[in-house]
Order: sequence, then C-alpha cells, then structure tokens
Amino acid sequence: MRFKNRMILESPSEPSREELIALIAALMAENAALKARIAELERRLGLNSQNSGKPPSSDGLKKPARVRSLREKSGRKPGGQKGHEGETLRQSAEPDEIANHYPTGCAECGAALTPRMAEDHAARQVFDLPEPQPLVVTEHRAHICRCAACGAKTRAAFPDSVTAPVQYGARLGAFVIYLLHYQLLPEARLVELIADLFGVKLAAATIARMTGACAKGLKGFGEAVRDLVAGAPVKHMDETGFRIGGKTQWLHVACTVLLTFYRVCAKRGSLLANVAGVVVHDHWKPYYTMQGVMHALCNAHHLRELKALVEIEKEDWARKMQRLLRRACHASNLARERDVPLKPRLVQCFERCYDAILAEGLTFHEAQSPLARAATKGGGKRRGRAPRRTGHNLLSRLATRKEDTLRFLHDPAVPFTNNQAERDCRMMKLRQKISGGFRSQEGASDFALIRSFLSTAKKQGWKIIDALTGDPENLAKSLRLS
Repeated sequence: MRFKNRMILESPSEPSREELIALIAALMAENAALKARIAELERRLGLNSQNSGKPPSSDGLKKPARVRSLREKSGRKPGGQKGHEGETLRQSAEPDEIANHYPTGCAECGAALTPRMAEDHAARQVFDLPEPQPLVVTEHRAHICRCAACGAKTRAAFPDSVTAPVQYGARLGAFVIYLLHYQLLPEARLVELIADLFGVKLAAATIARMTGACAKGLKGFGEAVRDLVAGAPVKHMDETGFRIGGKTQWLHVACTVLLTFYRVCAKRGSLLANVAGVVVHDHWKPYYTMQGVMHALCNAHHLRELKALVEIEKEDWARKMQRLLRRACHASNLARERDVPLKPRLVQCFERCYDAILAEGLTFHEAQSPLARAATKGGGKRRGRAPRRTGHNLLSRLATRKEDTLRFLHDPAVPFTNNQAERDCRMMKLRQKISGGFRSQEGASDFALIRSFLSTAKKQGWKIIDALTGDPENLAKSLRLS
C-alpha cells in the first residue's frame, strides 16, 4: 500500500485508470478492515461481568448497577414464602445461668419488698459468648509397673496421637485448619487471633506442620471423593488459574451438590479420568474430548452472551432466545419442585421455538456483508475459515450443541447452569486475592485436598471441628450421594 502511494507520488506521469481502480479497491479493503477493528474494540469496551465471562473484579469503579437479573420473574412476592419455616432466636427451656432480679419497693405505696414475697416472674434470655478460656493442659502419664512374679518393669503405652513431650491437641489443630483453609484467614492474622483468644502464640512452622499432617490424614478421603464424583450421574466441572511458585498452573474442580474434589495440575487440559454420566461445563472444547460421557452446557453463560448481543449489537433474535431460555428454565424449575417431568408437548414446543429463533438469526447473519480478513505482517491474507461475527459464532454453537444446551428439559437431574462448579471455584480465587499464590506444589496440593474435605463436609451437613478431629476413613464410608 505504502509502496503504491510512493510510486504514485514519485511517478512523473499520472496513474492509469487501472492503477486508480486497484488503489481504490485497496483503500476500500483497508477501510473495511479498520471499521471491523473499531467495531470489535468498541464491543470490548461494552463488555462487563454481566454480559460476558469477565470476572466482576475486572469491572473496577465502572461496575454497572445491577438493575435486572438473568432469572425469569416467578410472580411471587419477595421475601419468605408460605410454608417457609424460617429461623429466629427462641428461648431455651434449660438456660445455662439464671440471674434473678427483685423489686426493692412497691410501685404503688413504696413499701419495702423482699425476695421471699415473689409470686411469679417474667423471663428474658440473652444468648452470648462465654469468656475466652486458656487452653486446657492434659498431662498423659504412662505409669511403670514392676511385675511381682519376675521383677520386670513394664511401661504403659501413650495414646497414638500423643507423640512428643509437649504438643498441641487435635481440636486446636482443627480450629487452625478451619480458619486458615475454610475462612481463608491469612497466617499473620490467624496467629494474632489465637493469641488474643487463647493466649498462645503459634509459629509459622507449627501451622505448616498442622496443615501437612491434616493433608496426609485426608489422602484416602480425597481419593474416595474423587471416585464418587467421577462416577456420579451428573457432575459439574470447571477450572481456574492458580499461581504456584511464580507460575500459572491450574486448579480443576469436579463436584456435585454433596461432594467437592479439587486438584492442582500444571496443564489446563489435564482432565479428570474415569468419568461417566453427564458433565455440566461451560463449553470449553477439551471437555468434548472426554470419552463415554454426555454433556450439558451452562446456560448462564449463554444468557450473558445473549445479553451482550442485545445491548451492543441490538440483534433481535438474541432477545427472543434470551426470553425462551428463561422461560424454559422457569418451567423446568417448577416441574422439579413438584417432582414431575416436563410434559413432552411442552418440551417439543420449546424445541420448535428454539429452532425457529436459530433459523431467524442465521438468516440475519447470512444476509450481512462478510467481514474482511485481517492482513498478516507480510501483507498477505490470513488462512483458515472466514471470520464471522460474535452473534454468528454463538448461533453456530447453539445449533451444533442443541442437545447439550437443552438437556435440562429432558433430564430433571441436569441443572440449567454450571453455577455449582463456579461457586466452588469462587472461594479458591478469593484465597489468591487474600494471600497471593503458593510457594510450592506441595503446599498447593495440600490446600486443594483440605479444601475438598472442608467443602464436602459443609455440603454433607457435618460439624466442621468434629469432622476434622474424626476418623477420615469412617467419614468417607458415611458420605451421602443424594
């Protein structure tokens, strides 16, 4: 292009008609490519966490006000619904302490009153924390006895958990693990909290030793959870970047409503093995390389992408598809609440509307002028498939993966979204924001294993401290799958 311009300027004679036509064609192609580039950049500026896969942290101070939910209106009033039991503070039949208060004088005549004159009482209860207590020190004494028959001395065995002259107990260790790996308290603040509450200052090496010992004891539990999740009829899968040793590695999560399994991998494409059933995911293509499984796509992602097409490109088919998916979700939720399948005629109606909207969108995009191919550094054209608009790409995916997109209509066990996996991933990202990355692979793996146990324990409804001090093998045997 520059060479042609230089030729025209330096040429003593006027350019020919053919040269002018070629120059105009080149300028028009360049103009079209620049317009496409500007449109793409403007589209990026319009994307946020509500209409794309960008995280909320990327919105910064320009975070848009949430004025509309992606959910379809249910027609119910906000707040507690009829039949909802609710939770409120109620008086205890057996209070721990009783504080008696007696009037000292009569309210009418002022005569003196004594406790012996009491006939009845009104009660009010205050629920409060007890005073923080120092640690309880238990001394284990292994007594030595002399045999009366032969005179030999025999010493009793210490409990298996008592291995040193001085050590911290299992409940303190469980409390530290809970605060560090579930509540994600940084080590320095954890040390300060333990000192303020119990008058004990823990060393960083002690906390690391507690973490290592906990992870070692939970290895068998983690393997049991992994196998149960892999074999579950429906499981959710997702992945997120994890900083380890200054490098980006990957944390994979595979979970169900009652189980969570985390694992750390150097490669993003290192997927869980021996998986069966339905895998709910966000259409990351390597999931489609898994053998012997069915797929269900996250429609929350689809709704966000459709929202961007409605707000930025103003494509009418996207608005219709958005409304259809919301209504289908609402219908499937009502059927699930009533424990009945969706009526086949209703499912067929949703599918016909789905196909009609896809046809409308494809007709719209096929009528648009084709996008110009971006030029390479050498000035030549790029190879491969012709570029398509964002809406056209989404239409192609929705058409190709129709069965996976609408699987929630046919199988009540399949949810509309992959929110379960995203919720389980969210706290892991929060851990990085609070405390940064991990120094070693071992530390990251221990954290993933302990977090798998804690997340599963919460889903199972176990008491966390009791679970952390219990036998992991027995806990693994008591896991509920549904």
